[in-house]
Amino acid sequence: MVDQRFIVAISRIESALARIEKSATSPVPKGDNDLSERHEKLKSETRIALQALDKILAGAR
Repeated sequence: MVDQRFIVAISRIESALARIEKSATSPVPKGDNDLSERHEKLKSETRIALQALDKILAGAR
């Protein structure tokens, strides 16, 4: 049973790697010019959300 789980896990990892390789070698669509800007915005929003969660958790103690 354990062997089967490892086989399934390895298969999923191989599939993920294939998707990553395909993505890395495909040309970037022209619509992704603002990807860096969107990434920075997402990081900022994530930071704000984590700070809010920290405040909530600090108040719960």
